[in-house]
Amino acid sequence: MADLARPAIVAPPTPRQAEVLTPAALDLLGALHARFEPDRQRCLAARSAAQARFDRGELPTFLEETREVREASWTVRPAPADLTRRIVEITGPCDRKMMVNALNSGADCFMADLEDATSPTWTNLVSGQANLMDAVRGRLEHTSPEGRRYTVGATPAVLLVRPRGWHLPEPHARVAGEPMSGSLFDAGLFLVHNAAALVAQETGPYLYLPKLESHDEASLWDAVLAFCEERLGLPVGTVRVTVLVETLPAAFQMEEILWALRGRCVALNAGRWDYLFSALKVHRAHPVALPDRDRVTMEAPFLRAYARLLVATCHKRGAHALGGMAAFLPNRRDPDATVAAVRKVREDKEREAEDGFDGTWVAHPDLVPVARAAFERRLRGAPNQLERTPTVVRDAAALLDLRVPGAATEAGVRHNLRAALLYLAAWLDGTGAVALDNRMEDAATAEISRTQLWHWRHHAARLADGRTVDPPLLLAWLEDEEESARMAGAPHRLADAVALLRQALLAPELPPFLTLLALDQLETP
Repeated sequence: MADLARPAIVAPPTPRQAEVLTPAALDLLGALHARFEPDRQRCLAARSAAQARFDRGELPTFLEETREVREASWTVRPAPADLTRRIVEITGPCDRKMMVNALNSGADCFMADLEDATSPTWTNLVSGQANLMDAVRGRLEHTSPEGRRYTVGATPAVLLVRPRGWHLPEPHARVAGEPMSGSLFDAGLFLVHNAAALVAQETGPYLYLPKLESHDEASLWDAVLAFCEERLGLPVGTVRVTVLVETLPAAFQMEEILWALRGRCVALNAGRWDYLFSALKVHRAHPVALPDRDRVTMEAPFLRAYARLLVATCHKRGAHALGGMAAFLPNRRDPDATVAAVRKVREDKEREAEDGFDGTWVAHPDLVPVARAAFERRLRGAPNQLERTPTVVRDAAALLDLRVPGAATEAGVRHNLRAALLYLAAWLDGTGAVALDNRMEDAATAEISRTQLWHWRHHAARLADGRTVDPPLLLAWLEDEEESARMAGAPHRLADAVALLRQALLAPELPPFLTLLALDQLETP
């Protein structure tokens, strides 16, 4: 590959950049962009066309043209040995201290997140890749400012990596002046540096694929990974993947997604927070009477239908079904909050285990034993529940009916404003995962918050006390939350966050992604 095909890096140098962006790495990135950027753009155009149909009332359904795939008898390729037991997975950003703690947490797997838990500053992206290289080579450690040294133990969790979704560009890496795909940038760098080393350790390069909306997008990932394997001299199928079913359109194409990735996909994950965000986005042109975010739990009928369909689909096709994140966090300074968080997480994981999931996600090391106990009571020594094969019930109406009893309240509106505002301020300041009100907030929960606010405003929802959610009410309460944040010691990007959130809430058409709207204010290359 000629040097001219390499992406130009338009960012100030950051530590370890030369180690990460080697000539071989840049060659692969350039080749990926040249080969797959047109296909990515076609997929994004198909998303826009689909949303236009949804706005007209032509909501997602099971595809007639892929009926043969759903009705045929087939299974995915069996999981590798170290991915057959995934009872508890912990997730977090590619920060050194957090990675050490996650790898040592006692979880079966650790998903290092370059997507929703990472603010994509250039420093974060480069250091994240360097930290992954260190983790794979057994040299990851961290020394705190106080001199405390953190090292990875002898039996760390199995490493998986989540690159960014297809919609996100990487503005710091440009080919012919155009930004390359964040997905290709993240996955390409991880594979070029670590795939062979992981294979040599008798594990493998394992990826989590986010935000898919169709089986065509899954096919694109399969082609990308096969291309990388060929370039890196690895057998086809070396890269194994887990797909997050976190969009409403993807819920109608689970079997087709598994089919498209059948040689490398080992599991589907119920990415519940982004799924709720997507469900609201699909219905953006239609009134949806959802109550406060806290009341839209996995017990809601449309979310129960989604979870049960995912388990049945996975086990029918030989794939693992992984449960979603319970966002509640323990608080070592507040015993009552910790007791409440543990109870809610335990109940959530007991429900998932009873539904037939093979494992689940947590956000904090203290919750690993809570989730494990809930699952092991159901598993009784088995590594998974693949033998449970409930009948696949494809009920489009149940998936699309977002009605949940109750109404929005002032407290719920204010909570959404606070969560979206403080998360966005932190994200602009370079932090992608934030503990707020004893919950882990990341891009997914911020997206739910601002989308629900937009929905209430756009469709003039009535609060439980009879008031209408209109612009004056939202802006007055946003001003209150801004003032509260300032009184508490405001993050220095608060004013920028307020301006962006105002723009998102008052937009005549729902912005597809808050992070995409804010990306040009994150850094100026």
